[in-house]
This record gives sequence, structure tokens and C-alpha cells, in this order.
Amino acid sequence: MSKDKKLLLRVQSSEGTKRIEISPSSTTCQLFEAINDAFNLNSFAFALYKQINKKGEISSSKTRTLGNLGVKHGDMIYLSPLNGSVLFNNHTPAGEPIAEAGPSTSSAPSRSSVTVVANQPLATVKSNIKEDEVDQILYKLDGRIERMRDDKLCRHNANSKCVHCSSLEPFDDAYLKEQNIKHLSFHSYLRKMMSGVDRGKFLALEDISCSIKTGCKDHPPWPKGICSKCQPNAITLNMQAYRHVDNVTFENTNIVEKFLNYWRVSGHQRIGFLYGTYEVHSDVPLGIKANVVAIYEPPQESSRDAIRLLTDEKEAVVNQIASALGIRRVGWIFTDLLPDDVKKGTVKHIRNVESHFLSAQECIMAGYFQNQHPNPCRYASSGGFGSKFVTVCVTGDKTNQVHTEGYQVSNQCMALVRDNCLVPTKDAAELGYVRESTDKQYVPDVYYKEKDSYGNEVSKLARPLPVEYLLVDVPASTPVTPSYTFNPDPSKQPFPVENRFVDGHIQDFNALATYLQQFAFDEFYEAIDDFHLLIYIATMDMLPMKDYLAPLLEALKKKDKSAATEWSRSEQWATLEQLIAASSPPPSRPGSVASGSMASGNPATPRGGPKWPCHFCTYINEPESQACAMCNLPRNQP
Repeated sequence: MSKDKKLLLRVQSSEGTKRIEISPSSTTCQLFEAINDAFNLNSFAFALYKQINKKGEISSSKTRTLGNLGVKHGDMIYLSPLNGSVLFNNHTPAGEPIAEAGPSTSSAPSRSSVTVVANQPLATVKSNIKEDEVDQILYKLDGRIERMRDDKLCRHNANSKCVHCSSLEPFDDAYLKEQNIKHLSFHSYLRKMMSGVDRGKFLALEDISCSIKTGCKDHPPWPKGICSKCQPNAITLNMQAYRHVDNVTFENTNIVEKFLNYWRVSGHQRIGFLYGTYEVHSDVPLGIKANVVAIYEPPQESSRDAIRLLTDEKEAVVNQIASALGIRRVGWIFTDLLPDDVKKGTVKHIRNVESHFLSAQECIMAGYFQNQHPNPCRYASSGGFGSKFVTVCVTGDKTNQVHTEGYQVSNQCMALVRDNCLVPTKDAAELGYVRESTDKQYVPDVYYKEKDSYGNEVSKLARPLPVEYLLVDVPASTPVTPSYTFNPDPSKQPFPVENRFVDGHIQDFNALATYLQQFAFDEFYEAIDDFHLLIYIATMDMLPMKDYLAPLLEALKKKDKSAATEWSRSEQWATLEQLIAASSPPPSRPGSVASGSMASGNPATPRGGPKWPCHFCTYINEPESQACAMCNLPRNQP
């Protein structure tokens, strides 16, 4: 048969047989794609065979053609799902989206974010998704709320249960209202969605799409044409009933105080990234908390009223160090503080129900960061759903004291930001604005509901949009008993924080030497256990040590003091000490970490390294000597 003619192939599956036309010169990879489109499959988790007994498998290749494989006109090909995967959308017309984001008056959680479609089987739970450790723990928990026997209502023995003392589901409305829990935890929400008679068999987590689907051949590209298959649905904004993180915990007050020092010194606002871990939050059924252990401050330009983030060339290194220490970026924090009474130390209460809690610009920023940090989820068809990334604002409360407030933006807001549909208004911080469609971009209609003067609920176009429809509250606090991941010694002056260009806060070799001189030779672990110091050592221009820090970071992660001390005897650290000695004044504290006398815990023990010449008499001294053996002048004396 001529290569110019099409092959007509029959593809048999458990759902019937379909015919496809394909060229003999097409690759087997293109055959898989054609079959996927013909059957409207959920994924490519299937195999193709020439024989019904699963022999003669056709593997996917971008180089091997059907002609080379010996496939002929009229051949039958057999399709078989892999590992029991559910591939077929039997009850959804081909080309129609499973999740629809349309107007809804239901008080149930937004169907534009999570949709249950009758008789629509969910694609097999994705087992290859690497979910966060806290999620894996919560999946294994029962989650039910245990209740004690009520002596007034219970009429049974201690081994029995009745309606008054039986355990409650983690999403029980009465319990949540009693405990003043405003939002369901995400895992409680999943349990609620899977609590029906179908046990979640028909649950589908789908992200909203605000952009036109690509690849439609029924019409010319936008703006010349659009159809119902590729057109995004209108969206009605709903208050999100669940949240991915239920609490932001700063493990001690020093973390926030150190961050606020910049504002206290300069009067300028500040942005930082929160580093820590996600952990189980026992105060909320199946809850998650973001435990913050450090704040990294990226390059930025700030003033009394505004902040502009700059490109951070060290971002990748910072994240590598954090990962090696067992922590990660979990959120961002910013200040909005205006002095009220300098003598009393009070600040103005500028964020409240009469003004705004987060501005539209801040909501867009939060949505941008949340899209950068998606939440891996086994029940999401895309592998990710929502985000655990949190937003913390430091501002004044109603008593004019410095106060931290935590937030996330809803999944609907994330979609609007991701598809570039939401912008801030020029003269009202509390209002956003959904773009109008242009020749370059189609924007779906976005509505929100509010009550009119007669108490009737009416839909309004989100132009403009009150941003409270996009917010989810997340309490921020510090524990009664503080903990310290990094060195908490209050008697020592901390190492300067990065990217602060004000007197007394600049990171350089002199600051490094001054900091290390505070610690005795046997306090290397305490000296090096500082997140900001580790970042500086890894990224300094004179002697970048990023490639040599792995053993040290592992020791700090495991709190292994002896392993950290052993690393201090390395050639790299000795070289750094030599550079410090050559570029800074003599140490005011003999035998300190900065003096190069760490050794094995004894200042007199030789530790190797290069010999040094005396600047005065040129005598060549041993590396461990801190004074010239000939003229007795100090090592750093010019």
C-alpha cells in the first residue's frame, strides 16, 4: 500500500471498538495519542497489543513507525489498562469538562473547586504523587472526635456508647461551631466528600481554568472564534469552606522580633520568606500547621509605604540549604506598620473591617506564591490541588500593639491570578478588578453574591470585586513553650540578616569575624547553628563553600555536635579562618572560633594548614601560633 494512503485500524477495548485513521509513516507514539483522543481517556496508562492474549505489545516510540512495525490496513489492535487504571469517561460526553465553574447558590463548598459528578468514576488515585509527609500521616489517622461519657444524658455502662457520647466525624458542624473553628481542615473536607454511600468513588478534584482550551479545530483561534468545548465557564465566587493550613506557628518570639528590627531601625516596611515544616495540628480535627523556624529576607527596595522585590540570585542556594536542614519555604511575611505613639511603642490600627485585611495587590501576590507552591494531592487529576503556602501580615491590632495575622487565598483566587484575570484597583486597596476580554485574552465572567437593600441575594459582576471573597483566615501564634531549631543564645549578638543595607546590619567578613569571636573554641556548634550565617558562608564571593557544606548541614539537621566539630577541622574551614585573620583585626577573645584554634577542643593542638609569615620580622611561624615566635607580636599585627 502506498505511504500516501491512510491506514484504517480497529481498536478494541472493554468499552467497545473504535476506528481510527492514521498514516503508515506515523510513529507509535502518535498512535497512542490518536487512541487516547478517540476514546477520550483520562491518561496514557494503557498498553496496546497486536493479539487479544496480550502478545505482540506495541511500545510507544518517537522513532519507530507503524510501517516498520508491520501494521496493516484493517488490523485489529487491543487496548488494555495498566494496573487496573480507570481510563474511560463513560458518562461524560467527549470533549465536555468534568468540573464546571458555574453560578451556585448552594451553601456547600464551592463546586468550581471540587466537583462530584454523578456516575463519573475518578481516574485511579495517583500513587506516583510524592505527597507531603504530613498528608501521609493524616491519611492514616481515623480523625474521629472522641467524646467522654456524659453523666447527665448517658444511661449505659462505661463500655458502651450512645448518641450523646459516640465519636463525631471530623467535619461535624456542631463541634466546629462550638470550638469556634471557622474553616474545615483540608483532610476533614476530603473525609466529608467521601462520607456518602459511594465512599468517595465519584470524587474528582479539579482546578478551575480561566483560559481557553487549546487544540480545538472546530473554529479559528480567538478572537475570531470560540465554542462551548474550549470556552471557560463563568465563575461565581464563594467563601471557601476549607483551608489547606489551619495555623501558622512561630516556634519562638525571637524569629519575628529579629524580622521587625529592620522596621524599628529604618522605619521602612519589609518582606521575608518563612522557612519551616508542615506538621499535624492537634487543635483542629485532621489539621495542619506551618511551623516557622526562620525568616529569610530576599533583596528588596522598601520605603515607609511600599516594598518592591528584586531578583534573588541566591534563591536556589537558600532552598538547597533549607532542604538539607530538613526545612522548606512555607510562606511569606510582610510588615504594614505605622508608628502611633513612639514613647509608648504603639502602632496604628489601619487594617480592620472598615478598611481591609489584605489589599487586592497583596491577594494577587499571595495567589502568585501559592501557584508557585502547589499542594501535591493523590485525588487531583493533575497531581496537585490548592496550596499550603501561607501569608502573614504584621500590623497593628485594635489595642495598637504589633500583631500578626495569617491568611491564604482561595483556590478560585489562585486560578484568577494564574490565568492573569485579576488586577488591583487604582484608588481602593480593598477592591480588585477582573479584566475584560480583549483580542489577546478571553476572560470568563466572574460574579459574586451579596444582599441588596431588601435582603435578597443578587449576583454582581466582579468589576470591581471585594477581596474578602478571596480570603481564608489562618490564625498565627507562638507556643506557650518556645522551641529553638537554631542557636537561641540571647547573650550573643546574632549574625546580621541578609540584604539589610543599614549600619550594623551588613553582612561582610568583619561581621563574620566579630560574630565568631563571641564563641569559645569549644562552641563551634553553637556558633555555626545560624540560618543566616549558613547562607552567607555558602554564597560569599571570596570563598563560596556551598559544595563543602553537606556534612555540616547533615550534622546540624541531626543535632550532632561531634560531627559538626569534626567538620570544623576540615581544610575548607581552616582556609576561611585564614581569610578572616587576614582581613580583620586581631580577635579580642583568644581561643575563640574566629582565632583558628578550634582544633580538637584544645587550643594548643596543631590543626594543620599553611604556615604564616610575621608582618614585622618575616619569621615563618607554625599555623597554630597566634603570636610570632621571634618578635612576639600578634599574628595580625601589620
